[in-house]
Amino acid sequence: MITFRIDTLGCKVNQYESEAIAELLTKKGYKEQKENCDIHIINTCTVTNMSDSKSRQMISRAKKDNPNSIVAVIGCYSQVKPDDVRNIDGVDIVLGSRNKEEVVTYIEQFLKDKPKETIEDVEEFEKHEGIEELGISNQNDMTRAYIKIQDGCNMYCSYCLIPYARGPVSSRDIKDIVNEAKRLSDNGYKEIILTGIHVASYGKDLDSNKSLIDVIEEIAKIDKVKRIRLSSMEPRHITREFLERMRDTQKACDHFHLSLQSGSDNVLKLMNRKYDTKIYRQKANLIREVFPNAALTTDIITGFPGESEEDFIDTKKFVEEIGFSKVHIFKYSKRDGTKAESFKEQVDPRIKKQRSKELSIIEKDKADEFRNSQIGKVLEVLIESKSDMDGYKQGYSTNYQRVNVGLDAKENMIYDVLIEENRNGELFGKIISESLK
Repeated sequence: MITFRIDTLGCKVNQYESEAIAELLTKKGYKEQKENCDIHIINTCTVTNMSDSKSRQMISRAKKDNPNSIVAVIGCYSQVKPDDVRNIDGVDIVLGSRNKEEVVTYIEQFLKDKPKETIEDVEEFEKHEGIEELGISNQNDMTRAYIKIQDGCNMYCSYCLIPYARGPVSSRDIKDIVNEAKRLSDNGYKEIILTGIHVASYGKDLDSNKSLIDVIEEIAKIDKVKRIRLSSMEPRHITREFLERMRDTQKACDHFHLSLQSGSDNVLKLMNRKYDTKIYRQKANLIREVFPNAALTTDIITGFPGESEEDFIDTKKFVEEIGFSKVHIFKYSKRDGTKAESFKEQVDPRIKKQRSKELSIIEKDKADEFRNSQIGKVLEVLIESKSDMDGYKQGYSTNYQRVNVGLDAKENMIYDVLIEENRNGELFGKIISESLK
């Protein structure tokens, strides 16, 4: 039996696509295993310089770990820098980010013909129409399942390579999305997470006038789906109608990862973001009006070129004001091929590091403040597994708080839990009853 291994770097979309490829290979009779595999696939990332470095290291190591294996490199790094990938010793197949499913065809071709030269197929995005139809029936997580509903991004932020690595927005047919949600729910998954490169842009390329809220409402009609969660959103796509229609499904989770990047209007303009702090504040308030116990999480880049000390102070104040339950903090990383690469006012790495530390202190305080606000409330919790702490099982609330309960809780069951304590960054509570969902 021919064996394979897939190593994945980067985002949830990459992880989803890797699992879909693994499912395709398994259906063809291949067996997945970690050691001594016949085929080694690396699904790469290029979002930062560190991502590029990790991709190169993983590619180089693949042939050393399995000298006789076929090494196939796919994804964003190979899309943006195919020549660099091809020149790494031991690479047999190079594909981009929009033809990943074809790796199966190329592997079988390689097994049959055993060519001496590297097979390469990295196309320009203009040649693509529509989205690559990768789908999944099962995933590693046995309670929550991701569904990729779109690919690509049209935003062209000044620091970001993703539009070049993923191409323009392309959306899946809503029927295909719903059918995948049905398959996953039939296999026991109770929570569906809608993911993509720019989820809020779903439908922009379609003639059907369907948008993200239509996807949410259609999936909500599936009885076995109990919860629907969204990946990252941009604030300008949040409207009252959107939120109220979400709420009315009675299955939408009250957790919003609302992209920020900076709390300074000056920096947001330099980043080519399409909103300012006034708009962001309005959208955050609107979310909490419709979803009173909502958790807001976000991403922030420190040390962006041109970020002054005053700009950073504005960011700290804004983080304090909004009260995020979690902030993912990144130091700015210069990317070849982006507009920000040529900006003159690059920030000293030591200042980036210091600003990240300062912001991290605020972030921890605000996260703890949010957890404390949950004490005494009853949260709906989907139990996932045993906790790292002895004597507990754990799961996530609808507003994405990790909650620990007693060992009598059953995995993949949803309970109403009275929150009693915030300890070491996690919530603890007692089960009141099984959820009526």
